[in-house]
Amino acid sequence: MAVRKLSVGIDAPVAEQVARAADRAGVSVSAWLNHAAENELMTERGLDAVRDWEADHGALTDDELAVADSLLDRVVEAARRAS
Repeated sequence: MAVRKLSVGIDAPVAEQVARAADRAGVSVSAWLNHAAENELMTERGLDAVRDWEADHGALTDDELAVADSLLDRVVEAARRAS
């Protein structure tokens, strides 16, 4: 995969936390930030999909949101146990 170098500014306290997180993960700051950006983009795509679905079918109900929250809690917990 091609890599494109960027110059970005990050607030000092955030940069320090990023450096520590990358160190804990055993990866470079660039790799850690790339992973964080991928996760943010995936979240954006998911939110876009929900907005599209709601535009076609109406807003999700409180019951539907509760079921989704419960499912996500189970998925996150399973992922934590697997790592």
